[in-house]
Amino acid sequence: MTASGTFGYGEEYMDFYDINCLGGIVVKGTTLHHREGNPYPRMAETGRGMLNAVGLQNKGVHYFAKEIYPRIKDFGTNILVNVSGSTIEDYVETAAAIQELDNIPGIELNISCPNVKEGGMAFGTSCPSAVAVVEAVRKVYNKHLMVKLSPNVTNIAEIALAVEQAGADSLSLINTLLGMAIDAETKRPLLSTITGGLSGPAIKPVALRMVWQVTQVVKIPIVGMGGIMNAEDAIEFMLAGASAVQIGTANFVDPMVGSNVIDGIKEYLERKGMNSAKELVGGMITD
Repeated sequence: MTASGTFGYGEEYMDFYDINCLGGIVVKGTTLHHREGNPYPRMAETGRGMLNAVGLQNKGVHYFAKEIYPRIKDFGTNILVNVSGSTIEDYVETAAAIQELDNIPGIELNISCPNVKEGGMAFGTSCPSAVAVVEAVRKVYNKHLMVKLSPNVTNIAEIALAVEQAGADSLSLINTLLGMAIDAETKRPLLSTITGGLSGPAIKPVALRMVWQVTQVVKIPIVGMGGIMNAEDAIEFMLAGASAVQIGTANFVDPMVGSNVIDGIKEYLERKGMNSAKELVGGMITD
């Protein structure tokens, strides 16, 4: 799959390869109302990664339903919408609007957003707030509900279990790690917001560890992500317990990466005499 915010709405990559070969496309973060996003600069390259503080720039869920959905609804792959919000009510209204779109089989609930009613703390950084938003959305949304977990927590397994019990059908992890960068010459931060989300190969060891930890406590499927640049990286996440993977930052480096990873996994399976990628899931040998 492709990760939200790194693949647009899929249309942008159609000239590079047949995107219908993908297991799914998670379109960019969608909110209830139009958002301009953060001031520039809002992206910065770092060692083995990148920082972003785009700020969920989008034209709102109703614009998506009217203008974008008709263009992508007949893709031959699964289209999921990443749903974001600043209040529980925002999440609920956005999810309810997407519920009406027949060719969208699921949403990815981004609980890494700041809860404005709780002083800016992200919904996904505490069990009570994570449970509250998932339960509220579950009441109005009866299709597949994937919840995207924040890594900026002390115990991600605890939050994963709480979200599963609140009604999630699957989990995706990890979202970006909070980071920052400074230009030593100008003495200024590289991002207008000072801090931003770190993604790319630099976070892969943390992501792998968190995916493995979560597989120990939940029964629902896990979608792993965080620094996947090639087929070997994707396979590692599946060996750690992920049933599927999302590719994010690598799309900016190589627009063909999705197709290349699929081919690489097929080659690996053939070389290992395996019949299905399902045989990889949780296959890490620890003794």
